[in-house]
Amino acid sequence: MTQLDQDQLKYYSKNGYVFPDFKLSNELVTRLQTGIESAINRLGDQFKPEDIPNPHFLDFASEGVNNPFLEVASHPEILDMVEQVLGPNIILWIARVFCKPSLTGREVPWHQDGEYWPMRPLETCTVWIALDEVTTENGCMRFIPGSHEAGLYKHHMSDRKDLVLNLELDSDQFDESGAVNVELQPGAISMHHVKIIHGSHANKSPKRRAALVLRYMPASSHYDRSLVNHDRFKSPFNLTEQPLMLMRGTDISGKNDLVSHHEFWKERYSEV
Repeated sequence: MTQLDQDQLKYYSKNGYVFPDFKLSNELVTRLQTGIESAINRLGDQFKPEDIPNPHFLDFASEGVNNPFLEVASHPEILDMVEQVLGPNIILWIARVFCKPSLTGREVPWHQDGEYWPMRPLETCTVWIALDEVTTENGCMRFIPGSHEAGLYKHHMSDRKDLVLNLELDSDQFDESGAVNVELQPGAISMHHVKIIHGSHANKSPKRRAALVLRYMPASSHYDRSLVNHDRFKSPFNLTEQPLMLMRGTDISGKNDLVSHHEFWKERYSEV
């Protein structure tokens, strides 16, 4: 069983990210890649491929297979590592496919996830799983090590159409010279803190850059839907209606409306 060792846990605490000694099987990666194509074909009219939400709620029964995204989100070794960071009570509050097309994949500006997310206390561990070869050339993620320790920075609205997100940080708020490029092989993962500054360049290469992104929160936090600010967070999906799945333990906050399958998503995806 894969777990983070003490040096890796210290590294995560200090730097806000870590690269575990873990890799999905080639067989599972292949099923996820096929699943991405299926998700894009079914949801392409609703969402851009750079950000497709909640693929773990898609029904793959018509294709004669189980949902590979839900299988990975429930992977015991992934949950073991998340438990080391967040504790034994774990909620999966969103899963997303980030698929930057070749040549046209858009830039993700420098930002902190915590600027967007409505859980209090603000605590999330993101597991980022490469499903293609992820390189500097095709727009890999970039981290600013240690930037999670200073709390949330002030973000400003951007009207640039070539960005995936509409909120970004000014470059004079941090030192970009220390940025780390997160290059990964298919099936390899990174884990990062909710407050770390990160972003990625546009994909101008001939190779696609796809990933499955799993966001977990401790069940001691409350996913407070009233905090969602749709004026600041421009997205085709609605964080207010986001389904929460308990993966381990109990909802010790006593405030989270946990579901096994959210009716909104069942209705939305029933014919795709």
